[in-house]
Amino acid sequence: MLLIDVYVPPGVLDGREKQELGRRMIDALMVEDGSHARAVLDAQRRLTQVLVHEPAGWVLGDRPAADPADAPRYLVRLTVPAPWRKDMAPHVVGPLTDAIAATEEAAGRDPGRVREEPHVTVQLVGVSEGGIGLFGRSLGSQELVEHVTRDYRTGRQGTEQELPPGMALDPVCGMVVDAAETVLTLEHEGVRHVFCDGSCRRIFAADHGLALSR
Repeated sequence: MLLIDVYVPPGVLDGREKQELGRRMIDALMVEDGSHARAVLDAQRRLTQVLVHEPAGWVLGDRPAADPADAPRYLVRLTVPAPWRKDMAPHVVGPLTDAIAATEEAAGRDPGRVREEPHVTVQLVGVSEGGIGLFGRSLGSQELVEHVTRDYRTGRQGTEQELPPGMALDPVCGMVVDAAETVLTLEHEGVRHVFCDGSCRRIFAADHGLALSR
């Protein structure tokens, strides 16, 4: 689901450090914090890749001229379906920056500078609907959500969890939702279900043959 391209000046990271940075980034984005069920996160992990690049040329606009490897600069490009980009941005920029800070600290460099200086740039790049190909065919954002939630949707019997008062579980992705705040609901067999977003609501309706009025 996610492609993370990391650009770093040549020679800053060795092979092991590149692998560790990639793993830190994936772990930072796939945190089991109640945002989604573990089965959904595992499915997202299987579709996530990190590629570390070393450009042959890297020119900074600093005056006087600076070497990008001296207090290394990083450019991170996270490619996602375009409809997800705006909502995702506030949740991924910080964790990706922290993953780089941890890599800098492990290398004996100052990790604090990545939040004090413009040394880490994170860009979210949106791919238009149908612009992602998997399994030999193009997929839209809705189809990707259907794929990553499939294991959870088909295997959630007996996995109910105790929730705080007023909270409910999205039956599609396992996210904990404030039942009083959301307007995304559906009635099925006498039970009112709540959803974190419209994609999950549409998937639930399709799974159970329900008509959507809005």
